[in-house]
Amino acid sequence: MLEGLRSQRLLALFCAGLALFNFPLLALWDRDLTLLGLPLFPTALFVLWALLIAALALILEGRKD
Repeated sequence: MLEGLRSQRLLALFCAGLALFNFPLLALWDRDLTLLGLPLFPTALFVLWALLIAALALILEGRKD
């Protein structure tokens, strides 16, 4: 049961990553702005990437009850 739920969560995370790194949503961040002195587009890419890795770690390293 738990492995099936983990597989579903991993598949949902993959689909979320695919959607987040696809052109229409990436175009939202392609502005000539800065965030704390950093360009917005690369900063947004890095933050999204880090959030996906953190979610992946939570899914894979979660409790195995």
